[in-house]
Amino acid sequence: VKHLWFTVALCSGVVFWLLLLPVLVLALLTLCGQKDASLVGLASLPLSLYSIPSLWDWNVFAIMLLWLLFQSVLSLLPVGKVVQGMPLKNGKTLKYRINGFYALLLSALAVGVAMYYEVDLTYIHAHFLQFYTSALLVSTLLSTYLFIRSRWAPDHERAPAGNSGYVIYDFFMGRELNPRIKNFDIKFFCEMRPGLIGWLVINFAMLLAEMKHQSLDSPSSAMLLINGFQLLWVADGLWHEEKLLTMMDIVYDGFGFMLAFGDLAWVPFTFTCQSYYLVNHPSDLSVFWIVAIILLNAIGYYIFRKANSEKFAFRRNPYDPALSHLKTIPTATGKSLIVSGLWGLVRHPNYLGDIIMALAWSLSCGFSHVIPYFYLVYLLVLLVHREARDEHQCRSKYGSAWEEYCRAVRYRIFPGLY
Repeated sequence: VKHLWFTVALCSGVVFWLLLLPVLVLALLTLCGQKDASLVGLASLPLSLYSIPSLWDWNVFAIMLLWLLFQSVLSLLPVGKVVQGMPLKNGKTLKYRINGFYALLLSALAVGVAMYYEVDLTYIHAHFLQFYTSALLVSTLLSTYLFIRSRWAPDHERAPAGNSGYVIYDFFMGRELNPRIKNFDIKFFCEMRPGLIGWLVINFAMLLAEMKHQSLDSPSSAMLLINGFQLLWVADGLWHEEKLLTMMDIVYDGFGFMLAFGDLAWVPFTFTCQSYYLVNHPSDLSVFWIVAIILLNAIGYYIFRKANSEKFAFRRNPYDPALSHLKTIPTATGKSLIVSGLWGLVRHPNYLGDIIMALAWSLSCGFSHVIPYFYLVYLLVLLVHREARDEHQCRSKYGSAWEEYCRAVRYRIFPGLY
């Protein structure tokens, strides 16, 4: 009976998220696109707003497919170094072509060419809901394909959490760890390329749409801050693309609907909610706030980048003389845990830096509405949950050494608070 109730609860929870997440994004985009960005305004909208013509357009779907094809071609270009991923269950490693930053530059060039030939990029803003539903369909079709092909995946290529035997749960979590078509790694591609670079293209389109709708000769300071901050974040991620290979999404999680939807729909259509919001809700910032927000983002970025760089360098070569100043705690696995510098302040300083940057992004949109703070709230929930997963895995992996580490570094993300 307990097993039956567990099965029902597990599958019900997954069905809940399968239905809630797409609807949540649709509601968020609807709010951002309306003059009255409130739940009252959402409830009073005519149902015709959600008619098939307003949510679906074959031309938009074709553009979405062309974007995915374009980014796929860029990822296969023989530029950039080839690196080894983390060892699989059978001890083997996979090779990855690291050329995401080149893809970003070529994508920027393509946008420049489009501007030169007077392509109206504000089309993205005008058809934003249709672009979202196209991304949702692509995510669903891709997840279905991945689930079907996973039936023939060998055991060492299957994800620990995505092979429970419950169809709905496994569809959501993903059964295959690193699905590939020859040398094309589908998960690695989706994690960094179409969604993140698409995020920047959408932001730029919103910048142009703001100038058009608000009759501005130049973008607002808030829109420039959002575009600049998020360009830095994405460019940094693609410049350090190799470090993605050590992250939880790549090492532990299967590639199912959760990550496919997250990479192709959630990221480009919720992370852009601030720029989308600003098109219809301009934010006038004083010089004081502009300077303060830039400093806040700079502090967050410094913490984020320094912490991640130290962690990656230490994992790659803990005996590097450049890291000799770091204090560590040895573990029975042969690895050590850093307990000095930023990593001695909190257990996840990279998360702290990310959250500080998210706060700067939200503050750029002012204080008149909570909608621009959605990303900040989402990131807080995501990183606290991810920290809990990290805590569980590290406690199991390092045992008493982890207990000693926790006594040395008391706080998880926020110094003095949590």
